Amino acid sequence: MDFRDLKAYQLGFELAMEVFEISKCFPKEERYALTDQIRRSTRSVFANIAEAYRKRLYPAHYTSKLTDSDGENAETQVWIGFALSCNYINQDKYNSLLQKSESVGNLIGYMIRNPEKFGVSK
Repeated sequence: MDFRDLKAYQLGFELAMEVFEISKCFPKEERYALTDQIRRSTRSVFANIAEAYRKRLYPAHYTSKLTDSDGENAETQVWIGFALSCNYINQDKYNSLLQKSESVGNLIGYMIRNPEKFGVSK
């Protein structure tokens, strides 16, 4: 199995690409603020999942990278809420993005709680 086969990675990548497309419409004055932050946090989610999977020979590193991924996912939720409050996205888009982010978070949590299913030996 490759990290690209992980459902958490795939859904995280999908969310990051959707955020990338949506953020193209954010105001220019947000380029180095919200736009940059939300793009970075969504990309870090799936990048940390990939790193965790590659570090599965080292249980503490595996868990650490997944915890980082979960933290970035929470940050993404903050930025999605901010985009809604600033009227850069509508309620339906917010709900859709938040649901995807929560699904990613659930998958990350599963990976943390069940490391042996991902090749991590205790």
